[in-house]
Amino acid sequence: MSVVTDLSEEEKLFRDTVREFARAEIAPIAAEIDETSRFPTETIEKMAPLGLLGILIPEEYGGAGASLFSYILAIEEIAYACGSTALTLAAHTSLATLPILQFGTGEQKMRYIPDLASGRKLGAFGLTESHAGSDAGGTRTRAVKDGRRWILNGSKCYITNASHASIFVVTARTSDAPGGRGISSFIVERGASGFSVGKKEDKLGLRGSDTAEILFEDCVVPEESLLGKEGEGFRNFMLTLDGGRIGIGAMALGISRAAFLVAARHANARKAFGSTIGSLGAIQEKIADMAAAIHASRLLVYDTARRREAGLPHTREASITKLFASEAAYRVTKDAIQILGGNGYSREYPLERFYRDVKLLEIGEGTSEIQRIVIARSVLEELVEA
Repeated sequence: MSVVTDLSEEEKLFRDTVREFARAEIAPIAAEIDETSRFPTETIEKMAPLGLLGILIPEEYGGAGASLFSYILAIEEIAYACGSTALTLAAHTSLATLPILQFGTGEQKMRYIPDLASGRKLGAFGLTESHAGSDAGGTRTRAVKDGRRWILNGSKCYITNASHASIFVVTARTSDAPGGRGISSFIVERGASGFSVGKKEDKLGLRGSDTAEILFEDCVVPEESLLGKEGEGFRNFMLTLDGGRIGIGAMALGISRAAFLVAARHANARKAFGSTIGSLGAIQEKIADMAAAIHASRLLVYDTARRREAGLPHTREASITKLFASEAAYRVTKDAIQILGGNGYSREYPLERFYRDVKLLEIGEGTSEIQRIVIARSVLEELVEA
């Protein structure tokens, strides 16, 4: 391939298939699920037969066996149609299913992954707590070994898919070792004794994506629910978030593209002062900045996805991608609203929804501030070692 954005014929076919589905089945209800804060169960059920809920999962576990890059293309196209649906898929795939595939035992993989890959069950990831968000090493949820079982106590907040998921991958402190060294991860099934779903959040954006708290009150899980080695949960989830941040970048890219198209078409059609507003310097400046931001975001998202797929180091690149693409999406949607003026502010048009949706992308899976810390530390450490 000559450049990062070149796609193989297979990748183009996959992208076009997802695009056609997203625009035919997902986009028509995007405004409605945002308005009502309704989880689009029917859409998720339609995605399952297409293999979208198991894109990255090997065929031996019932998945599609597609590449990471194909998954990123799918997230981008679905986000173009509906950010809420893209977030639902991303959390299910990169945060719940992939950790089991990467860190689970053979028995755990056979038990959980086929149901997740087929869409028979939805997955969720529990890391954030009310007092441990950016400082995930401050986790207070505890897991105590009791014979051949673990007993969990604590809670997690802002958990995507919580009200509809059947399989939860969560972190809990198993020792008093400082920072993340005492944190382990567990697979918890809905229906486990002492597990419950709490308050559903009423959110600014991405309202069709379910977000709620989960509670552990003497929650009992078998000892084989431990995911990975004891004490390595924090490290494993930092690795998981590297991939998740590329997905957030793809979401930002998809929503940016959708907002840009609405604004550019309006600029070509709307007349003022005797000509289309697209002929005005102030509007052209915004269009140029938006186009540049989208192009740069695409290069970052695609390049980082290729790096991860090739097994190359990409922690810094993932943070750069997430930081740039999410903040670019915020600027693009803001300027798109400005170009449409009063129409952009009206809920009759999708731009205000795009604007609300992209805000979470600067917060979820590590805030912009955290990404800057990750990037700066990486750069400075590299300079010291040079």
